Amino acid sequence: MGVWGGLAKGASEAKHVDTFDRIKEQHRIVWGVKADTRLFGLMNTKTGEYEGFDVDIARAVTKQIAKDQNIKLKAELVQVSSSSKIQLLKNANIDATASVMTITKERENQVDFTQPYFPAGQSLLVKENSDIRSVKDLNQPGRTVIGAVGTTAIPTMKEFAPKVRVLSLADYAQSMTALKAGQGDALTTDNAILYGLAQQNPGYKIVGGNFTNQPYGLATDNDQPRMIAAMNKALDELEKNGTYNRLIKKWFSNVPGLDWRTLQK
Repeated sequence: MGVWGGLAKGASEAKHVDTFDRIKEQHRIVWGVKADTRLFGLMNTKTGEYEGFDVDIARAVTKQIAKDQNIKLKAELVQVSSSSKIQLLKNANIDATASVMTITKERENQVDFTQPYFPAGQSLLVKENSDIRSVKDLNQPGRTVIGAVGTTAIPTMKEFAPKVRVLSLADYAQSMTALKAGQGDALTTDNAILYGLAQQNPGYKIVGGNFTNQPYGLATDNDQPRMIAAMNKALDELEKNGTYNRLIKKWFSNVPGLDWRTLQK
């Protein structure tokens, strides 16, 4: 967070500079990461440090780029939100983001994405003794699925299970409370969020795998081919040398109902 003032001050001057040139000159990659998404990017209130799969990926990519380019680089982390990360990239307040960011055509008009680095998609969270096994089991009268207002999960659910009743609530905390209270048969959203909820709430599990394909990508400002190429090369190397799979095991091997090995490459 301490880099914020200096970065903001120089945003206008740095705005149109090639990101790859900037990281070489400043000997750092400033990453936007989440601080509220368990397993991916979360602030540890005891240590004051960011931690999660995305955080580790950002650090590992930084280290690999430094090795590939034979330069000194350090990873600096800045908190971003879902609504702020694109603008922070555009303003050059951050160089790249690793923040559970789904690759979409709309976003590709504003930023550059790497190849997918995490196989995200919509899934279901249910009680451990639930008879729900997949989204097909919800497609019948009398079934209720819970979701958060403003997400793509609700309209998507109507496509896959048009007969299900939808209970839309303000956020995931309220949605989880409703599921515990028996107000619905399942909670649906992005699998990454469900992994965190399952780990945080014993007695609940993820079922049915992903019924949509919405992978995550690392992102930079648009028109940054050199930076994207460097990050893609680093991701390939992390896969080849086993780092990626070690991080998958570290963060997802204890998630209820998830076969973490299916996430490995």
